[in-house]
Amino acid sequence: MSQLIEQKVPDIGGHDNVDIIDVAVKVGDSVNVDDTLITLETDKATMDVPATQAGIVKEIKVTTGDKISEGGVILVLESAATQAATTQPVEETKTQPVATAAPTASSNGQDITLVVPDIGGHDNVDIIDVAVKVGDTINVDDTLITLETDKATMDVPATAAGVVKEVKVKVGDKISEGGAIVVVSSLATTSSVKTAPAQVEPTAPQATTVASQTAAPAPQQAPRQREAFGATPFNEQTFIKAHASPSVRALARELGVDLGQLKGTGRKGRIVADDIKNYVKAALQGNTASGAAAGTSLGGGLDLLPWPKVDFAKFGEVEVQPLSRIKKISGQNLSRNWVMIPHVTVNEDADMTDLEAFRKLMVKEWEKTGEKLSPLAFIIKASELALKAFPEFNSSLDGDNLVLKKYYNIGFAADTPNGLVVPVIKNVDQMGVREISGELTRLSGLAREGKLKPTDMQGACFTISSLGGIGGTGFTPIVNAPEVAILGVCKSQIKPVWNGKEFEPRLMCPLSLSFDHRVIDGAAGMRFTVYIAKLLSDIKRWVL
Repeated sequence: MSQLIEQKVPDIGGHDNVDIIDVAVKVGDSVNVDDTLITLETDKATMDVPATQAGIVKEIKVTTGDKISEGGVILVLESAATQAATTQPVEETKTQPVATAAPTASSNGQDITLVVPDIGGHDNVDIIDVAVKVGDTINVDDTLITLETDKATMDVPATAAGVVKEVKVKVGDKISEGGAIVVVSSLATTSSVKTAPAQVEPTAPQATTVASQTAAPAPQQAPRQREAFGATPFNEQTFIKAHASPSVRALARELGVDLGQLKGTGRKGRIVADDIKNYVKAALQGNTASGAAAGTSLGGGLDLLPWPKVDFAKFGEVEVQPLSRIKKISGQNLSRNWVMIPHVTVNEDADMTDLEAFRKLMVKEWEKTGEKLSPLAFIIKASELALKAFPEFNSSLDGDNLVLKKYYNIGFAADTPNGLVVPVIKNVDQMGVREISGELTRLSGLAREGKLKPTDMQGACFTISSLGGIGGTGFTPIVNAPEVAILGVCKSQIKPVWNGKEFEPRLMCPLSLSFDHRVIDGAAGMRFTVYIAKLLSDIKRWVL
């Protein structure tokens, strides 16, 4: 006796209509748990989707070149009855993580403990809302709690219908994967209890052994009031209850849009990213009542005119090309950062003559190994040393607080055929220039191939935008929030420099530092830039 099991696309970070670039199996193949089924490609990275059940492939629902979204069926497996205790397919994949159901005995049927599922490796995630209380009757997919990481918010829905007997958490608690949320009394007539796959994450706590958290819960917190688009406070309750994915919620928080004020155009009234963009556009242009009200802060406050509408074809031949997804996302972030951060840019030239001579000597010595030694590697190392000397540059604003970081992760802007991306080199303080150069080569290659993972572009403290291979004498880089500074680098050129007796030719590299004037004043910005220039002009200083 055997059973047929559908394999579906899991949570892929809120992406929709993702390209399938490879199908790794065919009908008749025998697959094991964690074997790759298909490979997906987003605008930022490629990702393999593994099997969560062993069996024989009976039917494949997709082909290379198709587009698929979270919850889409990939293939059908035939699994022997002896394997029935392994992963059961989730009936309907949501854009939120799905809580695991752990059944226990009950006189009326069974008690089910719902726990936190796989949430992308995050630990000790903040609970910002508990949507149920003891005695509530809940249905499948009703939101239980809302979690907030440093990147996004996510709702955890119920996977079983019933009556809430016990709530294990409170607002303000921190919880990790496997943590118990609520105990639900499910009547025997409740026939469909969805359980999370038991073998997808072998290291995850087993649902039947999950214990309630013993740590004393944090005091009940009042809903946080955020400044919404238009300088009116967020209604946190309506924001949380809005029908939207975690990625859309994150975008709304970044732009200050209260989701409770929007009407979704997606399936079943779901709010999608375009709804937020259209709301902001309307607010800036003052074309709608809600837009006019919202524009008081960002649009009306700056007295902006509507964006001009021009029929360019009246004046000659035109070609319309859609923006790449990377450019669309970058454009939103850059616009926000430019408007919200008071930028100041200072400039200084670094004498790279001796450093460049040393670099070329090392490159010659490493010819046999094929290693490269980029000038940018030296600039990254010098920036890390400068961040240590000027801690306020290694910080981020959090309301009225300044968060000073004790780690040193540096991003670098990489130009790719699809647009600009910013890979991040982690723990630069633990690397030498040689190791940094190796990471530059590795991450740049992944960026060009479109294979960067989201984690490869997260956690930066400071960013460097280098145009050294192109030219220029200076520019104003835009600060990459929530960082407070960014260094721009242009092409080094031979210039006459007065040494006290005569002019001599020196290789000078233009440096342009932009910074957030709310955190850093002009004098500190110039001292930081001059410090980097001195380090680059005499690398012997690095050993002091």
